[in-house]
Amino acid sequence: MAELLSYLASPFAVRATIALLLVAVNAAFSGAFAGFRNSTFLVSGASHAALAGAAFVIVLEAHDLSVGLSPVVGGAVFAVALALVAGNASNRGVQADVDTAIGVGFALAMALAVLFISLVPQSASRVWGLLLGDLMLITTGELWLLGAMTLIVVVLFGLFRREFLFITFDLEGARAFGVHAVRYNYLLFALIGLSSAILVKGIGAILVFAMLSAPAATALLVASSVGRTMWISFWLTLGAGLLGVVVSFFTSFSVSALAAFFATAAYFVVRAWQWLRERRAPHGEAAVAAGA
Repeated sequence: MAELLSYLASPFAVRATIALLLVAVNAAFSGAFAGFRNSTFLVSGASHAALAGAAFVIVLEAHDLSVGLSPVVGGAVFAVALALVAGNASNRGVQADVDTAIGVGFALAMALAVLFISLVPQSASRVWGLLLGDLMLITTGELWLLGAMTLIVVVLFGLFRREFLFITFDLEGARAFGVHAVRYNYLLFALIGLSSAILVKGIGAILVFAMLSAPAATALLVASSVGRTMWISFWLTLGAGLLGVVVSFFTSFSVSALAAFFATAAYFVVRAWQWLRERRAPHGEAAVAAGA
């Protein structure tokens, strides 16, 4: 027990916990709204675009051209760019167009990432680190940067929450009421892309979807309001992450992988519980009818 407490109090675990708190905040806002908009595929596309952006900055660093630019910032630029392309397709009101734009952008991003890796084989391990992620290796400087980017997400969602809800649930109605639907739609998609990029550093591009979208999907199964969906998303993400930190002490598994596993497993547990409840309901109703 003393060893576990010492592990949890170590600088690595403390930084990982703070990073998980930032991840949970992004899941509560961007993850939930991606679920509301039925645009969860954007999370996966934007995270891989962020991988390409980070790889591009690493290439610049190798040639002394980065001017101190962080790979996280490069990833955010690429992720937001893909999100804006998806937002442009979304403004037409056809979901198939959105999925196509994200899919093509996803493919382009992966092609660019592989291309950039081939240009700097000596730095390939850094790019692969962003692909797989490792919460325990986040530095204090990176936490400050991720925290600042998360603050941007929170502030903008706080300022335009009503507009985002309006265009999410009634885009045509928002346009009819004179709301600048196109502008807010672009902003909403950009924030989802930014959140995806934020998670790449700690969780890894492969697992971003699990931590940003899966908790929101689980919350949508049980929540009865927008606010509850966001709160459940937050606590599910944070709980899965903290459980991953603890379990990693007793195993050799990655914290990021464990957190993603628990976050996605929760969805299937809730699904199974609902399925069992639905199967029992007809028998209960039949018994009541027979007694009557």
